[in-house]
Amino acid sequence: MVEPLFSVRGLKVALPDMTRKPLIGRAPLAEILKGLDFDLPRGSVTGIVGESGSGKSTLGRALVRLLEPSAGNVMFDGRDITHLPEAELRPLRRNLQMIFQDPMSSLNPRRTIFSITAAPLKQNGLGDNLKARVAEALQRVGLPQSFAGRYRHEVSGGQRQRVGIARALALSPKFVLADEIVSGLDVSTQAQILTLLEKLAAEMGLTVAFISHDLSVIRRLCRQVIVMREGAIVEASATDTLFEHPRQAYTRDLLAAIPLPEIDDAWLLPAPKAPA
Repeated sequence: MVEPLFSVRGLKVALPDMTRKPLIGRAPLAEILKGLDFDLPRGSVTGIVGESGSGKSTLGRALVRLLEPSAGNVMFDGRDITHLPEAELRPLRRNLQMIFQDPMSSLNPRRTIFSITAAPLKQNGLGDNLKARVAEALQRVGLPQSFAGRYRHEVSGGQRQRVGIARALALSPKFVLADEIVSGLDVSTQAQILTLLEKLAAEMGLTVAFISHDLSVIRRLCRQVIVMREGAIVEASATDTLFEHPRQAYTRDLLAAIPLPEIDDAWLLPAPKAPA
């Protein structure tokens, strides 16, 4: 049996509760994640879904160690990274990449797309033949090399998100965290980005955690789903099983909330003939 890329046991994350901070002293801690147990299989796309405040983004940031767990264990590729100091974690970060929700805030407006895409390559000692490496990264996500000289404001929302994907995949990582990456895009652009991510994940053998509040998007992309509520895992199963046989009432409520188009019967009638 192949060892999972991530093996998480008893994961807890507690953060300062600024709503209860006294005038003097530190804010008390509020437990955001409440002892999670799960695995992320290698080369698979796993959906993490839940309503706002469920803890899904906190979980994602704990996986890539932007947040340090307060308890439990996070094993990545056979190594315990739960409390790994930054000096030891730094060499692993090239394999722990993230695509952010809002490229307008995650892409530096003062830097060209070339500079943005080249930054992780240079930071990880891959600065040789940089022009060709950046061109390859952009081509991989469907952007021409001519885009390298543009700035953030000179490209569309979907193109900005493609730049974010190119930056994350430039290092050929083992794991990518995609946090609500299509929530700000129109429907047609969403479909293009999802198709692109699905294609790249298959071609590069990526393990992806795809965070979303939209189960219709999760069904389109993911092989398995983790459903979260109030910092706990409510249900986890293969995607088809979850949609066809949800075990928990909360999951059924999320499925019932998927928007469906309303069809007007008149749309199905033949168009009236123009008067002679």
